[in-house]
Amino acid sequence: MGPKDLQFGGGATSTLLHPLIAAEMAIAIILILCLRRKVVIAPFLWMLFAVPLGQVIVVGGVHFTVLRIIILVGLARWAASSRTQSGGRLEGGFNGIDWMVTLWAISGAVVNSAQFMQTQALIKNLGDCLDLLGGYLVLRFLIQDREDVRRTLKVLVVITLFMSCCMIGEQITGQNIFGVLGGVPLNPQVRSGHVRSQGAFAVYIEAGLFGANLLPLFVWLWSDRKFKAAACLGILGGTIMMFTSRSSTTVLAYGASILAFCLWRFRSNMRIFRQALVLVLVMLHLVMKAPVWALIARIDLTGSSASDQRYHLVDATIRHFSDWWLLGTSSYPSWGWGMWDLSDQYVSVALRGGLLTFAIFIGVLTRCFSMLGKARKHVAGDFKEEWFLWCLGAALFSNMVGWFGLACWAQAEAALSALLAMISVATFEAMRPREAEFEILDSSDLDSIPDPVGT
Repeated sequence: MGPKDLQFGGGATSTLLHPLIAAEMAIAIILILCLRRKVVIAPFLWMLFAVPLGQVIVVGGVHFTVLRIIILVGLARWAASSRTQSGGRLEGGFNGIDWMVTLWAISGAVVNSAQFMQTQALIKNLGDCLDLLGGYLVLRFLIQDREDVRRTLKVLVVITLFMSCCMIGEQITGQNIFGVLGGVPLNPQVRSGHVRSQGAFAVYIEAGLFGANLLPLFVWLWSDRKFKAAACLGILGGTIMMFTSRSSTTVLAYGASILAFCLWRFRSNMRIFRQALVLVLVMLHLVMKAPVWALIARIDLTGSSASDQRYHLVDATIRHFSDWWLLGTSSYPSWGWGMWDLSDQYVSVALRGGLLTFAIFIGVLTRCFSMLGKARKHVAGDFKEEWFLWCLGAALFSNMVGWFGLACWAQAEAALSALLAMISVATFEAMRPREAEFEILDSSDLDSIPDPVGT
């Protein structure tokens, strides 16, 4: 059982809400309901990422985390805006990415509920669906154009800097300041003599990936002269979060971003790279004594990685395909040592939601890259537009690499939702037909226009 299993109908049996967090939440609710849409993103993101997930209100056995309460308030704000027609519509309409995320969330909830056929499981899955779909829709509503993307990234710079300072404090003191509030352990995990800082996140890998996955977006922000200082601070904060988490997964995700930047000059020939990668993997699978996914077990960049467990998790999932393809399965803990820990996003989606949900999840990624590719071709020759779309793709690629060591839930899903919302908006703006440029003449200039018929 992982941390995700302890939400919305499981886990703690009583309310855990520190007075400071309660006051912070009350202020955030007021701001979300009263501020202009463009600035609501600041309190919304702060409550998602700077409050421990374990801060929860239990009502009738149902767990309402602070994150879920804030998402519900955000949905209420969107509903009110829709009624008043004050920016309530989603920019570009409900597009392909929106539909795929919706199907992913609903499919996962329905299939997993059908697997258990219990009221408690249904309640938990409704909570998970609210985290993913509700959070995505609110962020899609709040991020409507390029300026909203910049504003979102500036807020994330502040959050990243704050969290990196807290994680450095964990390295120095051996205690997590958020543990004083409750919801995360006071004493962070220590492996091979190294403290693994986690900040307000439920798992240290999640904290590190949060910083690592933001690197491409902060690099794009740096390309704007007005935001170079903020971007540099964000890159610094994200790098600190990556290093202080002491995880191979976060280092790999960070490296994936750098690799994506190295491929920028080959952006028009990426199909060749994809085909070559598939060919190499097939050849390795044919010549290796073990399956090609056994390469996962060889990855250890910190000297204390659990890469063996990740390999066995993937291997067991493939070998037990018949057990989970229809409705997922809950019997995976019996497959071997450490199989209870679904620390792989791809495996987690498959085992919880079956083959249908897994296919939809892959469809989300495919749709995003497809739209980014089409949009980049549409603006070919416009360096700034191409670079923006490339950085979004690099951020998604970084997430995909990181998912081999972490299953997305709650705060990680919120970070992914923000990225998907940015991709949705960016591709719509790039694909929008460009208006022809006409010179607008002042009325005083009309007398100077020659009369074509001489009258």
